Amino acid sequence: MPALSRRGLLAGGTALLAGCAMPDRGPPVPQSASNGVTVLGVPNERFVLPQDLHAIEAEFREAGRRRMRHLGLTHPSQLPRFQLLGVSGGGEDGAFGAGLLCGWTAHGTRPEFELVTGVSTGALTAPFAFLGAQWDDALRSVYTDITPGDVLRSRGILAAIFDDALADSAPLFRTISRYLDERMLAAIARGHESGRLLLIGSTNLDAQLPVIWNVGAIAASGHPRALELVRRILLASASIPGAFPPVMFDVVANGTPHQEMHVDGGAFAQVFLYPRQVTELRRERLRRGQPVVPASAWIIRNGRLDAQWAAVDRRAMSIAGRAISTMIASSGYNDVVRIWNTTQRDGIDYNLAFIPRAFTATYTEPFEQTYMRALFAFGFDRARRGYDWAKQPP
Repeated sequence: MPALSRRGLLAGGTALLAGCAMPDRGPPVPQSASNGVTVLGVPNERFVLPQDLHAIEAEFREAGRRRMRHLGLTHPSQLPRFQLLGVSGGGEDGAFGAGLLCGWTAHGTRPEFELVTGVSTGALTAPFAFLGAQWDDALRSVYTDITPGDVLRSRGILAAIFDDALADSAPLFRTISRYLDERMLAAIARGHESGRLLLIGSTNLDAQLPVIWNVGAIAASGHPRALELVRRILLASASIPGAFPPVMFDVVANGTPHQEMHVDGGAFAQVFLYPRQVTELRRERLRRGQPVVPASAWIIRNGRLDAQWAAVDRRAMSIAGRAISTMIASSGYNDVVRIWNTTQRDGIDYNLAFIPRAFTATYTEPFEQTYMRALFAFGFDRARRGYDWAKQPP
């Protein structure tokens, strides 16, 4: 190659690199300063596990006291059955859980939940599930009216090298913001004040730790940035690593500003309910043969639990992609088994819903509207007739 051509190629490459600068970030929280990190300064805004186990135990106890005051009760034995709901990740398959919840309302047996948790697409569903049937129209709209353009915008193939994700999630943030407004935040705050909990999971990539965000407490804090933070929490929980950019949270640690990088909570768990330490007193009472407040756990797995066969090309990307999808599927199955084991130990009625083999529709692109509408209708129809909840994982 002539020297002039080589110089031209190098100059062009340099210009390309300059035009594709890697995304910048603020200083991460040092490992030595991981305790006492805060975003808004709200004491119970979030819990980093396992270091905040005692704090989350205290939050559950305080929620119980608020619940008793709200219901005008004088003793825990007077509490009605606890209803616990966990909604899993699953991307466009979140339409299943949304349809199920709306169909459950139509059946007339959907309870008010004392605890609602969400991860990834489940984080987008959880606030509506927490607020109850009067928000079903909005929940239906989230999963049947949106198009792929309301969720992501492709950045092109070079983003895999020069950027932090293949797609821009700004459309998803705008969609979240359109539904989650001041009115919804105020309703979440009232639910929290009545002794109910709304918890959303994300993953702190710097620390390699799961974070449980106490969305109800943030909503009830009255902080002027509460709404923006809750919107960003939902975005972070749904930010699939590599596909969507991480969400950067400006935090303060020991009086010094830092920045945390958060991604999809599914990096740790596809679905969760509560840390086992929360129910130690309940287990002790059960061991002694003493009465406990009855409780039911409802787990919505926005995905399938049976193996999905596929012919895999003998190419690196195909093999890696198939292996990753297998790990995600295995993680989802292990999560529902883990929760089942926990509820059996704690004397809690277990109920599981998941996408069965009877649903055969497919899609050609992520968040395809036709597919999501079909899946929503499938979940809705089954729940409207009276959903046949599984009492243990298949």
